Amino acid sequence: METLAETASRVLPGGSFGNFPANFTAARGHGGHIWDTEGREYIDYLIGSGPMFIGHAHPAVTEAILAQVPLGTTYFANNPSGIELAAAIVDAVPCAEQVRFVSSGSEADAYAMRLARAFTGREKILKFEGGYHGMSDSGLMSLAPKREANFPQAIPDSPGIPSSVADAMLVAPFNDLEAALALLEAHADELGGVIVEPLQRLIPPKPGFLAGLREATARLGIPLIFDEVVTGFRFAYGGAQEMYGVTPDICTLGKIVGGGFPLAAVAGRADIMALFDRAKAPEDKFLTQIGTLSGNPVASVAGLATLKVLREPGTYEAVFARGEAMMGAMNTLLRKHGVPGQALGVPVLFDIVYADGTIANYRDMLKSNAAHAAHVNKCMRDNGVLKGDSKYYLATAHTDADIAHTLEVFEKALRTL
Repeated sequence: METLAETASRVLPGGSFGNFPANFTAARGHGGHIWDTEGREYIDYLIGSGPMFIGHAHPAVTEAILAQVPLGTTYFANNPSGIELAAAIVDAVPCAEQVRFVSSGSEADAYAMRLARAFTGREKILKFEGGYHGMSDSGLMSLAPKREANFPQAIPDSPGIPSSVADAMLVAPFNDLEAALALLEAHADELGGVIVEPLQRLIPPKPGFLAGLREATARLGIPLIFDEVVTGFRFAYGGAQEMYGVTPDICTLGKIVGGGFPLAAVAGRADIMALFDRAKAPEDKFLTQIGTLSGNPVASVAGLATLKVLREPGTYEAVFARGEAMMGAMNTLLRKHGVPGQALGVPVLFDIVYADGTIANYRDMLKSNAAHAAHVNKCMRDNGVLKGDSKYYLATAHTDADIAHTLEVFEKALRTL
């Protein structure tokens, strides 16, 4: 009889969905833990690549889903929960005056760039090297280029992308405000928008970087897009734009906002979002957007239940405190064992970069010792701690005991380097 792994190898390219190594198959999750099909339990810092910020199978989310499912799972029409979720986003997110739902972060980023181009009538988008903006052709420009190029040349990260896409993108180094401003000034009459992760993967913005982008784009009439698919409702209830005090024109949201279901959103200024409204947009600027599952009611009730939990007093303070303690302890252990490295990111989203010195952009990240990272990650997993290749996602469900065990395993891994 064929095993599950053999079936996967036969029917799936590489034996996987393309997200995570094929040698791990999840069976169930609860709170901050996950179990594989062999019954092994792990502390889960993958948390679905970020959506399960309040943990797996949270009772409030489960209750909301079970109440909705008997009423129908999708309608291709407005539904009360989707409208309520849009209102909750508008109430929470500084830039959000209106919301348009899609089903994935990749979709949201692609539509946000298209929206900016349609609004301005200009074709080029400025992004930052190493920034991840989904799986669209535009999003996969200079995400992880295998060769360095002179800025602002864009490099495709996948075969199958038309060469013309590179001509529609400009690329700047993250955290280099001077370089970005020079490109903005030089190409202002061509730029339809600027898209940036407020925290680029793990790299925090330098003081003044985001504010400088905001000032320049506003002055030049170029829409500023914050990709908050990861940071939205994670860094604060109002996202990274609340945490950093910088308000873009458009943002994208995903992961947490769908409560673990396929839901994402584009949100922004009403005059820009009006291009989605046939009654308000000029005929040549109306932006068609249709999605079979957009605003799906099951995803919407899961998102609403998640946001309600996050509004409980002390929620963010507690998870940030645990993350700060974990990052600090890891830095101490690195020094204790003489391993070059540092915890980089913010307390709810970070990893160890195995290099000393300042890490300010994508090329700085390449200094990290990849062999050290792979060794530690394997040791973590072998000892019941699951994480992705490059991130610890903290959840509100992680406990002090989870953090303590993680630190024990981390030290064990450092001893064997």
